[in-house]
Amino acid sequence: MTTQPRYMANAFNGDESELEPDLQTLSRRRERVLAPSYRLFYRRPVAPVRAEGVWLFDAEGRRYLDAYNNVPAVGHSNPHVHRLVSKQLATINTHTRYLTASVIDYSERLLDLFPAPLTKVVYTCTGSEAVDLALRIARYETGQLGVICTSNAYHGTTAAAAEISPSLGPNNSIGPNVVLVEAPDLCREDPAEAGERFARRVRDAIAELAARGLGLAAMIVDSVMSSDGVQSRPGGLLAPAATVVRDAGGLWIADEVQSGFGRLGHGWWGFTQHYLEPDLVVLGKPMGNGIPIAAVVGTEQALDRFGRDIRYFNTFAGNPVSIAAATAVLDVIERDDLIDNARQTGEHLLAGLRRIAEHHPSMAHVRGSGLFIAAEFVTDPDSLQPDPAQASDIVNRLRERGVLISVSGPAENVLKIRPPLPFDPTHADHLLAAMDVVLA
Repeated sequence: MTTQPRYMANAFNGDESELEPDLQTLSRRRERVLAPSYRLFYRRPVAPVRAEGVWLFDAEGRRYLDAYNNVPAVGHSNPHVHRLVSKQLATINTHTRYLTASVIDYSERLLDLFPAPLTKVVYTCTGSEAVDLALRIARYETGQLGVICTSNAYHGTTAAAAEISPSLGPNNSIGPNVVLVEAPDLCREDPAEAGERFARRVRDAIAELAARGLGLAAMIVDSVMSSDGVQSRPGGLLAPAATVVRDAGGLWIADEVQSGFGRLGHGWWGFTQHYLEPDLVVLGKPMGNGIPIAAVVGTEQALDRFGRDIRYFNTFAGNPVSIAAATAVLDVIERDDLIDNARQTGEHLLAGLRRIAEHHPSMAHVRGSGLFIAAEFVTDPDSLQPDPAQASDIVNRLRERGVLISVSGPAENVLKIRPPLPFDPTHADHLLAAMDVVLA
Protein backbone atom coordinates (compact mmCIF):
# COMPACT_ATOMS: atom_id res chain seq x y z
CA MET A 1 0.00 0.00 0.00
CA THR A 2 1.25 3.49 -0.81
CA THR A 3 2.07 5.63 2.20
CA GLN A 4 -0.05 8.78 2.26
CA PRO A 5 1.43 12.22 2.95
CA ARG A 6 1.03 13.12 6.59
CA TYR A 7 -1.06 16.28 6.74
CA MET A 8 -2.83 15.36 9.96
CA ALA A 9 -1.21 14.80 13.32
CA ASN A 10 -1.01 11.14 14.32
CA ALA A 11 -2.49 9.85 11.06
CA PHE A 12 -2.32 6.19 10.07
CA ASN A 13 0.49 5.92 7.52
CA GLY A 14 -0.97 3.02 5.55
CA ASP A 15 1.35 0.32 6.97
CA GLU A 16 -0.89 -2.72 7.43
CA SER A 17 1.82 -5.06 8.72
CA GLU A 18 0.59 -4.89 12.33
CA LEU A 19 -3.12 -5.13 11.52
CA GLU A 20 -5.16 -8.27 12.05
CA PRO A 21 -6.38 -9.87 8.78
CA ASP A 22 -9.96 -8.62 9.16
CA LEU A 23 -8.75 -5.04 9.76
CA GLN A 24 -6.40 -5.28 6.78
CA THR A 25 -9.36 -6.28 4.62
CA LEU A 26 -11.49 -3.45 5.98
CA SER A 27 -8.67 -0.93 5.49
CA ARG A 28 -8.19 -2.00 1.84
CA ARG A 29 -11.93 -1.80 1.16
CA ARG A 30 -11.98 1.67 2.69
CA GLU A 31 -9.07 2.83 0.54
CA ARG A 32 -10.80 1.60 -2.61
CA VAL A 33 -13.96 3.64 -2.04
CA LEU A 34 -13.07 6.64 0.14
CA ALA A 35 -11.08 9.56 -1.21
CA PRO A 36 -7.51 9.91 0.12
CA SER A 37 -8.48 13.13 1.92
CA TYR A 38 -9.82 10.87 4.68
CA ARG A 39 -7.40 9.92 7.44
CA LEU A 40 -7.38 7.23 10.11
CA PHE A 41 -5.88 7.68 13.56
CA TYR A 42 -3.07 5.63 15.13
CA ARG A 43 -0.47 3.21 13.79
CA ARG A 44 -3.03 0.50 14.37
CA PRO A 45 -6.43 2.07 13.65
CA VAL A 46 -9.24 1.41 16.09
CA ALA A 47 -12.40 -0.24 14.71
CA PRO A 48 -15.18 0.42 17.23
CA VAL A 49 -18.53 -1.25 16.79
CA ARG A 50 -20.39 0.35 19.69
CA ALA A 51 -19.93 3.04 22.32
CA GLU A 52 -21.36 4.01 25.69
CA GLY A 53 -20.55 7.01 27.85
CA VAL A 54 -16.79 7.53 27.68
CA TRP A 55 -16.02 4.05 26.30
CA LEU A 56 -15.64 2.61 22.81
CA PHE A 57 -15.78 -1.17 22.18
CA ASP A 58 -14.37 -3.15 19.27
CA ALA A 59 -15.75 -6.37 17.78
CA GLU A 60 -13.75 -8.49 20.23
CA GLY A 61 -15.23 -6.60 23.19
CA ARG A 62 -12.07 -4.72 24.08
CA ARG A 63 -12.89 -1.34 25.54
CA TYR A 64 -11.09 1.95 24.92
CA LEU A 65 -11.29 4.94 27.23
CA ASP A 66 -12.25 7.84 24.98
CA ALA A 67 -10.23 10.81 26.16
CA TYR A 68 -10.33 12.54 22.79
CA ASN A 69 -13.81 12.91 21.31
CA ASN A 70 -15.55 16.17 22.15
CA VAL A 71 -18.38 15.63 19.66
CA PRO A 72 -20.44 13.30 21.92
CA ALA A 73 -20.37 16.04 24.54
CA VAL A 74 -22.73 14.29 26.98
CA GLY A 75 -21.36 10.83 26.23
CA HIS A 76 -21.61 8.27 23.47
CA SER A 77 -25.08 6.81 22.87
CA ASN A 78 -26.60 9.03 25.53
CA PRO A 79 -30.06 7.63 26.42
CA HIS A 80 -31.73 11.04 26.81
CA VAL A 81 -30.46 12.23 23.42
CA HIS A 82 -31.67 8.96 21.90
CA ARG A 83 -35.14 9.33 23.45
CA LEU A 84 -35.72 12.91 22.33
CA VAL A 85 -34.34 12.39 18.82
CA SER A 86 -36.29 9.16 18.29
CA LYS A 87 -39.52 10.73 19.51
CA GLN A 88 -39.09 13.75 17.24
CA LEU A 89 -38.08 11.66 14.24
CA ALA A 90 -41.24 9.61 14.67
CA THR A 91 -43.36 12.79 14.84
CA ILE A 92 -42.24 15.37 12.25
CA ASN A 93 -39.03 16.71 10.75
CA THR A 94 -39.27 19.82 8.56
CA HIS A 95 -37.47 23.17 8.28
CA THR A 96 -37.46 26.67 9.73
CA ARG A 97 -39.83 28.11 7.11
CA TYR A 98 -42.67 26.70 9.14
CA LEU A 99 -43.61 28.08 12.54
CA THR A 100 -42.12 25.46 14.85
CA ALA A 101 -42.30 25.89 18.62
CA SER A 102 -39.31 23.68 19.45
CA VAL A 103 -36.77 25.83 17.59
CA ILE A 104 -38.11 28.95 19.33
CA ASP A 105 -38.06 27.26 22.75
CA TYR A 106 -34.50 26.07 22.21
CA SER A 107 -33.31 29.42 20.86
CA GLU A 108 -34.66 31.27 23.91
CA ARG A 109 -32.97 28.77 26.20
CA LEU A 110 -29.66 28.89 24.31
CA LEU A 111 -29.51 32.69 24.18
CA ASP A 112 -30.18 32.89 27.92
CA LEU A 113 -26.74 31.27 28.35
CA PHE A 114 -24.99 34.19 26.61
CA PRO A 115 -24.22 37.70 27.87
CA ALA A 116 -26.90 40.25 27.02
CA PRO A 117 -25.50 41.75 23.79
CA LEU A 118 -25.61 38.33 22.11
CA THR A 119 -29.32 38.04 21.45
CA LYS A 120 -29.85 36.47 18.02
CA VAL A 121 -29.05 33.07 16.51
CA VAL A 122 -28.84 31.64 12.98
CA TYR A 123 -28.66 27.85 12.54
CA THR A 124 -26.47 25.84 10.18
CA CYS A 125 -25.74 22.13 9.91
CA THR A 126 -21.99 22.19 10.55
CA GLY A 127 -19.38 24.32 12.26
CA SER A 128 -17.71 24.93 8.89
CA GLU A 129 -20.95 26.40 7.54
CA ALA A 130 -21.28 28.54 10.67
CA VAL A 131 -17.73 29.89 10.25
CA ASP A 132 -18.43 30.60 6.59
CA LEU A 133 -21.60 32.49 7.52
CA ALA A 134 -19.87 34.42 10.33
CA LEU A 135 -17.24 35.65 7.87
CA ARG A 136 -19.94 36.76 5.42
CA ILE A 137 -21.75 38.64 8.19
CA ALA A 138 -18.57 40.34 9.42
CA ARG A 139 -17.57 41.41 5.93
CA TYR A 140 -21.03 42.76 5.16
CA GLU A 141 -21.30 44.63 8.46
CA THR A 142 -17.86 46.27 8.21
CA GLY A 143 -17.60 46.63 4.44
CA GLN A 144 -14.08 45.21 4.69
CA LEU A 145 -12.50 41.92 3.57
CA GLY A 146 -9.45 41.36 5.78
CA VAL A 147 -9.43 38.52 8.33
CA ILE A 148 -6.85 37.59 10.96
CA CYS A 149 -6.48 34.12 12.47
CA THR A 150 -3.81 32.19 14.35
CA SER A 151 -0.98 30.52 12.48
CA ASN A 152 -2.01 26.90 13.07
CA ALA A 153 -5.76 27.41 13.38
CA TYR A 154 -8.47 25.04 12.28
CA HIS A 155 -11.88 26.56 11.55
CA GLY A 156 -13.45 24.25 8.97
CA THR A 157 -13.53 22.87 5.47
CA THR A 158 -15.71 25.07 3.28
CA ALA A 159 -13.75 27.20 0.83
CA ALA A 160 -13.94 30.25 3.10
CA ALA A 161 -13.24 28.30 6.31
CA ALA A 162 -10.31 26.41 4.77
CA GLU A 163 -8.71 29.73 3.81
CA ILE A 164 -8.40 30.49 7.56
CA SER A 165 -7.37 26.94 8.54
CA PRO A 166 -3.59 26.65 8.10
CA SER A 167 -3.54 23.41 10.10
CA LEU A 168 -5.09 21.65 7.10
CA GLY A 169 -1.56 21.34 5.73
CA PRO A 170 1.03 22.96 3.48
CA ASN A 171 -0.99 22.43 0.30
CA ASN A 172 -4.07 24.18 1.70
CA SER A 173 -4.06 27.75 0.38
CA ILE A 174 -4.52 30.62 2.81
CA GLY A 175 -6.71 33.35 1.38
CA PRO A 176 -5.18 36.56 -0.01
CA ASN A 177 -7.36 38.53 2.43
CA VAL A 178 -6.02 36.59 5.43
CA VAL A 179 -3.07 37.33 7.70
CA LEU A 180 -1.80 34.73 10.17
CA VAL A 181 -0.45 35.58 13.62
CA GLU A 182 1.51 33.34 15.95
CA ALA A 183 -0.63 32.19 18.87
CA PRO A 184 0.62 32.62 22.42
CA ASP A 185 3.14 29.95 23.44
CA LEU A 186 2.62 29.37 27.13
CA CYS A 187 5.47 26.87 27.33
CA ARG A 188 8.02 29.46 26.19
CA GLU A 189 6.46 32.86 26.91
CA ASP A 190 5.91 34.52 30.25
CA PRO A 191 2.15 34.05 30.82
CA ALA A 192 1.96 37.52 32.35
CA GLU A 193 3.21 39.06 29.10
CA ALA A 194 1.74 36.64 26.55
CA GLY A 195 -1.54 38.52 26.08
CA GLU A 196 0.09 41.88 25.33
CA ARG A 197 2.68 40.24 23.06
CA PHE A 198 -0.14 38.57 21.14
CA ALA A 199 -1.97 41.89 20.85
CA ARG A 200 1.15 43.47 19.35
CA ARG A 201 1.28 40.72 16.73
CA VAL A 202 -2.39 41.38 15.93
CA ARG A 203 -1.63 45.09 15.54
CA ASP A 204 1.15 44.18 13.09
CA ALA A 205 -1.29 41.94 11.18
CA ILE A 206 -3.72 44.85 10.81
CA ALA A 207 -0.86 46.92 9.40
CA GLU A 208 -0.05 44.09 6.97
CA LEU A 209 -3.66 44.07 5.77
CA ALA A 210 -3.48 47.83 5.26
CA ALA A 211 -0.28 47.40 3.25
CA ARG A 212 -2.24 45.04 0.98
CA GLY A 213 -4.94 47.68 0.58
CA LEU A 214 -7.37 45.86 2.89
CA GLY A 215 -9.39 46.89 5.92
CA LEU A 216 -10.10 44.57 8.84
CA ALA A 217 -13.44 42.76 8.84
CA ALA A 218 -12.79 40.36 11.71
CA MET A 219 -10.43 38.29 13.76
CA ILE A 220 -11.53 34.73 14.44
CA VAL A 221 -10.02 32.74 17.29
CA ASP A 222 -10.81 29.33 18.72
CA SER A 223 -11.23 30.32 22.36
CA VAL A 224 -9.04 27.42 23.56
CA MET A 225 -6.62 27.63 20.59
CA SER A 226 -6.73 23.87 20.29
CA SER A 227 -4.79 23.43 17.04
CA ASP A 228 -2.21 25.94 18.24
CA GLY A 229 -1.35 23.61 21.13
CA VAL A 230 -4.15 24.44 23.62
CA GLN A 231 -3.32 27.94 24.84
CA SER A 232 -6.24 28.84 27.10
CA ARG A 233 -4.79 30.41 30.23
CA PRO A 234 -4.17 32.72 32.04
CA GLY A 235 -7.57 34.40 32.26
CA GLY A 236 -7.85 37.41 29.99
CA LEU A 237 -5.19 36.12 27.57
CA LEU A 238 -7.11 37.25 24.47
CA ALA A 239 -8.65 40.46 25.84
CA PRO A 240 -5.86 42.83 24.70
CA ALA A 241 -6.05 41.45 21.15
CA ALA A 242 -9.83 41.86 21.12
CA THR A 243 -9.40 45.53 22.07
CA VAL A 244 -6.94 46.04 19.20
CA VAL A 245 -9.38 44.45 16.75
CA ARG A 246 -12.31 46.57 17.92
CA ASP A 247 -10.24 49.76 17.79
CA ALA A 248 -9.45 48.94 14.16
CA GLY A 249 -13.16 48.57 13.36
CA GLY A 250 -13.17 44.79 13.12
CA LEU A 251 -15.47 42.23 14.70
CA TRP A 252 -14.29 39.54 17.12
CA ILE A 253 -15.52 36.06 16.17
CA ALA A 254 -15.24 33.51 18.98
CA ASP A 255 -15.02 29.98 17.61
CA GLU A 256 -16.62 27.94 20.40
CA VAL A 257 -16.96 24.66 18.50
CA GLN A 258 -14.33 23.03 20.70
CA SER A 259 -14.38 25.12 23.87
CA GLY A 260 -18.11 25.72 24.28
CA PHE A 261 -20.92 24.03 26.24
CA GLY A 262 -19.05 23.99 29.53
CA ARG A 263 -15.98 22.07 28.43
CA LEU A 264 -13.54 24.45 30.13
CA GLY A 265 -15.26 24.05 33.49
CA HIS A 266 -15.95 27.74 34.13
CA GLY A 267 -19.23 28.87 32.61
CA TRP A 268 -20.70 27.82 29.30
CA TRP A 269 -18.29 29.46 26.87
CA GLY A 270 -14.55 29.68 26.46
CA PHE A 271 -14.54 33.38 25.62
CA THR A 272 -15.66 34.23 29.16
CA GLN A 273 -12.24 33.05 30.42
CA HIS A 274 -10.72 35.83 28.33
CA TYR A 275 -12.94 38.57 29.82
CA LEU A 276 -14.30 39.67 26.45
CA GLU A 277 -17.65 39.81 24.72
CA PRO A 278 -17.50 38.75 21.07
CA ASP A 279 -19.59 40.18 18.26
CA LEU A 280 -20.21 36.73 16.77
CA VAL A 281 -19.94 33.24 18.26
CA VAL A 282 -19.67 30.04 16.25
CA LEU A 283 -21.09 26.81 17.67
CA GLY A 284 -20.74 23.34 16.18
CA LYS A 285 -20.37 19.60 16.63
CA PRO A 286 -20.90 19.07 20.39
CA MET A 287 -24.12 21.10 20.25
CA GLY A 288 -26.14 18.06 19.14
CA ASN A 289 -23.95 15.27 20.55
CA GLY A 290 -23.11 14.22 17.00
CA ILE A 291 -26.44 15.03 15.33
CA PRO A 292 -25.65 17.72 12.71
CA ILE A 293 -26.43 21.15 14.11
CA ALA A 294 -24.38 24.32 14.43
CA ALA A 295 -25.06 28.03 14.81
CA VAL A 296 -23.90 31.60 14.70
CA VAL A 297 -24.90 33.63 17.75
CA GLY A 298 -24.44 37.37 17.53
CA THR A 299 -25.44 40.85 18.50
CA GLU A 300 -28.43 42.51 16.88
CA GLN A 301 -26.10 45.04 15.31
CA ALA A 302 -23.98 42.32 13.68
CA LEU A 303 -26.88 40.19 12.48
CA ASP A 304 -29.78 42.49 11.65
CA ARG A 305 -28.52 44.33 8.56
CA PHE A 306 -27.20 41.12 6.99
CA GLY A 307 -30.47 39.37 7.78
CA ARG A 308 -32.59 42.16 6.27
CA ASP A 309 -30.51 42.62 3.13
CA ILE A 310 -29.37 39.10 2.21
CA ARG A 311 -31.37 35.90 1.92
CA TYR A 312 -29.98 33.07 4.04
CA PHE A 313 -31.75 29.75 4.26
CA ASN A 314 -30.34 26.32 5.01
CA THR A 315 -32.90 23.56 4.48
CA PHE A 316 -31.88 21.25 7.31
CA ALA A 317 -30.43 23.84 9.70
CA GLY A 318 -32.48 24.00 12.88
CA ASN A 319 -34.74 21.11 11.85
CA PRO A 320 -36.81 19.66 14.73
CA VAL A 321 -34.76 16.45 15.01
CA SER A 322 -31.47 18.35 15.36
CA ILE A 323 -33.13 20.77 17.78
CA ALA A 324 -34.30 17.80 19.84
CA ALA A 325 -30.71 16.57 20.08
CA ALA A 326 -29.48 20.04 21.05
CA THR A 327 -32.23 20.32 23.67
CA ALA A 328 -31.21 16.99 25.15
CA VAL A 329 -27.59 18.13 25.38
CA LEU A 330 -28.57 21.18 27.45
CA ASP A 331 -30.81 18.96 29.60
CA VAL A 332 -28.00 16.53 30.41
CA ILE A 333 -25.35 19.20 31.03
CA GLU A 334 -27.64 20.93 33.51
CA ARG A 335 -29.15 17.81 35.11
CA ASP A 336 -25.80 16.08 35.64
CA ASP A 337 -23.90 19.27 36.55
CA LEU A 338 -21.35 18.48 33.85
CA ILE A 339 -19.75 21.93 33.87
CA ASP A 340 -18.72 21.49 37.49
CA ASN A 341 -17.66 17.94 36.70
CA ALA A 342 -15.41 19.33 33.96
CA ARG A 343 -13.89 21.72 36.46
CA GLN A 344 -13.29 19.14 39.20
CA THR A 345 -12.12 16.35 36.92
CA GLY A 346 -9.93 18.75 34.95
CA GLU A 347 -8.23 19.97 38.12
CA HIS A 348 -7.69 16.35 39.19
CA LEU A 349 -6.23 15.44 35.81
CA LEU A 350 -3.99 18.50 35.66
CA ALA A 351 -2.62 17.76 39.11
CA GLY A 352 -1.96 14.13 38.19
CA LEU A 353 -0.16 15.03 34.97
CA ARG A 354 1.97 17.60 36.79
CA ARG A 355 3.00 14.94 39.32
CA ILE A 356 4.00 12.69 36.43
CA ALA A 357 5.90 15.55 34.78
CA GLU A 358 8.06 15.94 37.88
CA HIS A 359 9.65 12.58 37.02
CA HIS A 360 9.81 13.09 33.25
CA PRO A 361 11.63 16.29 32.21
CA SER A 362 10.60 15.76 28.59
CA MET A 363 7.03 16.61 29.65
CA ALA A 364 7.93 20.27 29.77
CA HIS A 365 4.54 21.90 30.27
CA VAL A 366 1.08 20.80 31.38
CA ARG A 367 -1.77 23.24 30.85
CA GLY A 368 -5.45 23.55 30.11
CA SER A 369 -8.88 24.19 31.56
CA GLY A 370 -11.64 21.80 32.53
CA LEU A 371 -11.72 18.82 30.20
CA PHE A 372 -9.36 20.31 27.65
CA ILE A 373 -5.83 19.43 28.77
CA ALA A 374 -2.46 19.55 27.04
CA ALA A 375 0.96 18.12 27.86
CA GLU A 376 3.88 19.38 25.78
CA PHE A 377 6.91 17.19 25.06
CA VAL A 378 10.42 18.45 24.26
CA THR A 379 13.77 16.88 23.49
CA ASP A 380 15.33 18.55 26.54
CA PRO A 381 14.05 20.98 29.16
CA ASP A 382 16.69 23.64 28.46
CA SER A 383 16.25 24.19 24.73
CA LEU A 384 12.52 23.33 24.82
CA GLN A 385 12.93 21.89 21.32
CA PRO A 386 9.61 20.23 20.36
CA ASP A 387 9.61 16.43 20.29
CA PRO A 388 6.81 15.28 18.00
CA ALA A 389 8.25 11.76 17.70
CA GLN A 390 7.89 11.16 21.44
CA ALA A 391 4.41 12.66 21.55
CA SER A 392 3.25 10.44 18.68
CA ASP A 393 4.84 7.38 20.28
CA ILE A 394 3.05 8.07 23.58
CA VAL A 395 -0.30 8.46 21.80
CA ASN A 396 0.15 5.13 20.02
CA ARG A 397 1.36 3.30 23.13
CA LEU A 398 -1.63 4.62 25.05
CA ARG A 399 -3.85 3.31 22.27
CA GLU A 400 -2.34 -0.13 22.82
CA ARG A 401 -3.27 0.18 26.50
CA GLY A 402 -6.85 1.11 25.62
CA VAL A 403 -6.67 4.89 26.09
CA LEU A 404 -7.41 7.22 23.16
CA ILE A 405 -5.96 10.73 22.91
CA SER A 406 -4.30 12.69 20.09
CA VAL A 407 -1.66 15.36 19.45
CA SER A 408 -1.82 19.04 18.64
CA GLY A 409 0.29 22.13 18.08
CA PRO A 410 2.32 23.52 15.17
CA ALA A 411 5.05 20.92 15.83
CA GLU A 412 2.60 18.12 16.73
CA ASN A 413 4.40 17.65 20.06
CA VAL A 414 1.47 18.41 22.39
CA LEU A 415 -0.75 15.67 23.79
CA LYS A 416 -4.41 16.73 23.48
CA ILE A 417 -6.83 15.30 26.06
CA ARG A 418 -10.45 16.26 25.34
CA PRO A 419 -12.94 13.61 26.50
CA PRO A 420 -16.75 13.62 26.63
CA LEU A 421 -18.04 15.70 29.55
CA PRO A 422 -19.16 12.73 31.74
CA PHE A 423 -15.45 11.82 32.08
CA ASP A 424 -14.96 11.68 35.86
CA PRO A 425 -12.02 11.36 38.30
CA THR A 426 -12.03 7.55 38.10
CA HIS A 427 -11.63 7.80 34.33
CA ALA A 428 -8.88 10.38 34.84
CA ASP A 429 -7.08 7.97 37.19
CA HIS A 430 -7.33 5.25 34.52
CA LEU A 431 -5.69 7.60 32.02
CA LEU A 432 -3.01 8.70 34.51
CA ALA A 433 -2.11 5.11 35.37
CA ALA A 434 -1.72 4.27 31.69
CA MET A 435 0.37 7.40 31.11
CA ASP A 436 2.62 6.51 34.04
CA VAL A 437 3.26 3.05 32.62
CA VAL A 438 3.88 4.32 29.08
CA LEU A 439 6.34 6.99 30.20
CA ALA A 440 8.13 4.55 32.48
